[in-house]
Amino acid sequence: MASFGWKRKIGEKVSKATSQQFEAEAADDEDLGDDDDANWVLAAKRRKKILLEDCVRKSKELKDEGANLAENRRYREALVKWDEALQLTPEDDTLYEMKSQVLMSLHEMFPAVHAAEMAVQRNPRSWDAWQTLGRAQLGLGEIALAIRSFQVSLHIFPMNPEVWKEDLSWARKLQEQQKAAKTESVQALARGNELAQESIPDYDFESDEIVAVCAAIAEKEKALSAAKMMVIVSASGTVETVTEQDNCPATPDETLFIRAR
Repeated sequence: MASFGWKRKIGEKVSKATSQQFEAEAADDEDLGDDDDANWVLAAKRRKKILLEDCVRKSKELKDEGANLAENRRYREALVKWDEALQLTPEDDTLYEMKSQVLMSLHEMFPAVHAAEMAVQRNPRSWDAWQTLGRAQLGLGEIALAIRSFQVSLHIFPMNPEVWKEDLSWARKLQEQQKAAKTESVQALARGNELAQESIPDYDFESDEIVAVCAAIAEKEKALSAAKMMVIVSASGTVETVTEQDNCPATPDETLFIRAR
């Protein structure tokens, strides 16, 4: 029977120099792999940057086209351009602010307020956005909210005379008129309640004067029922007004045409 010895370990006869060369080549391959990964990441970043730049450039072109259309009162077309621009740059607050202005020109106040709120959310330090939001809120009748928006706009840009002299002063005037109208309506309601709560006079229906008046009215009604008036129109066209007694009616002509009481 043949005897078997220990199996040699793999690579036992590989020389040290060959082993070192193999390890060096493996390290070079690993470095190349790392370089490829780094190059791929850099290339992806460059492509993303180029794509963003293209989006910004195209969005600006669409924004300018929409502004030109809005200046020519082609508001619907301007909104289409700005919506396309927002697909490319959804964080551009100026697009929302311009949309709000155009929507107010179209008397679409609810969408105008929404667009202005989007502009304020994206850039809370834009005094233009706060001013536009205040005007849109004023169009909805939200005077208190509009005043607050104008005040925020002035806080950001205190030297803006347009907000001071036009927007804020007009909003405060409307607020005073609203308060006066509310006070007048409350006073009118109070007067109506006072009139409704006035007590009815307590008449004495058993007094001698009331009894005498009732007796006189009863006597008059009795006299009228005793003597009844009658209008008779004969066939010949004669019209007479006679008094009819209960037991002996008067008939001036045998050919009676119309009889009316």
